[in-house]
Amino acid sequence: MTRAARRPAVLARPGARRARRGQSLVEFALIVPVFMMLLLGMLEFGIAFTHEQTLAYATREGARTGAALAVGTTAYPCSTANFDAPIIAAVQRIVEASGSPVDASQVGITIYKAKADGSSTGSENAWVYAKGGGPTVDGLALDYKQTSSGWSPCSRTNGSPADALGVAVTYQYQFRTAFAGIFRFIGGTTWNSLTMSDHTVMNLNPTAQ
Repeated sequence: MTRAARRPAVLARPGARRARRGQSLVEFALIVPVFMMLLLGMLEFGIAFTHEQTLAYATREGARTGAALAVGTTAYPCSTANFDAPIIAAVQRIVEASGSPVDASQVGITIYKAKADGSSTGSENAWVYAKGGGPTVDGLALDYKQTSSGWSPCSRTNGSPADALGVAVTYQYQFRTAFAGIFRFIGGTTWNSLTMSDHTVMNLNPTAQ
């Protein structure tokens, strides 16, 4: 035998093992909500970004249509039916297209006269969702109707300088994942949706009168 006796291994007490397990469980319970919020937040952001891209495409199509129509002529007199309705139809085709993630009923559309910085001069025509309650374009009734008329198509000019036409949309995005619920669980606010907006401005194209 060696001169120094070997010491027996120290065994952990059952109470200490239970304490460590309890600590691990508490840490797990604290970390999981934060981890889930980060994970669902990234997923929610991706979904919301797809909606935003669709709205941006819709405003571009609307503004492009309005710029091409420009102003009225004798053969094509200025009127809401001839000018603003086709703009709305262009926006509607995008937000209601197959594969579009956007809920068209949550979209509001505004056609406005724009300043140099793209903001509104205050001359605006607002349109809201009304399934089949709008004017007819290409034989089909639009799903949007006009609720205000502050910028008559007859007052627009494509001379020098040409009027700048803006098309803006607002959209109430509803969360698609449990992100908002987890955010509330850890002490966040009680929101369940997010207001999105987008706009495109284009100068009216010159046309032969």
